[in-house]
Amino acid sequence: MGVTEPVKELELENRLIFKIRAFILELGRGFSFIGNQYRLEYNDKEYFVDMLFFHRGLRSLVAIELKIGSFKAEYVGKLNLYLSLLDRLEKSEDENPSVGIILCADKDHLDVEIALQDINKPIGVAEYQLLLPQAELQKLVLNELNVDIEPTRFTDR
Repeated sequence: MGVTEPVKELELENRLIFKIRAFILELGRGFSFIGNQYRLEYNDKEYFVDMLFFHRGLRSLVAIELKIGSFKAEYVGKLNLYLSLLDRLEKSEDENPSVGIILCADKDHLDVEIALQDINKPIGVAEYQLLLPQAELQKLVLNELNVDIEPTRFTDR
């Protein structure tokens, strides 16, 4: 990815999104990229979906949440909220319910199974691999945790 110095989380996210967007679009026909940091507003609150696609074959919105670290159960609740908001605010009547994917650096299959056990929305968890050595990635993440500046959110709408 060309990351050689500490970068802000948003820049790292943008670099990851560039690579992941290209990868997902290569998965097959039917994926259309809608936007990243896709803004949803409900009840006077803003929410941001990391990446939003539409799949023509499924006739569904596909929300992807990108996580730098290992899978955590709370990611499922957050994505479940996003899927409910997408279905309420964005989904057309002729479309199927939205689908969610959590992309994280690694996952424990038992944790994922328990976290998804009683969720009735279609959510999957997948791992991604970077060409960046894990020690370098950990250093970047640790440096990011020391940054106090909140990244600016944006949308492709």
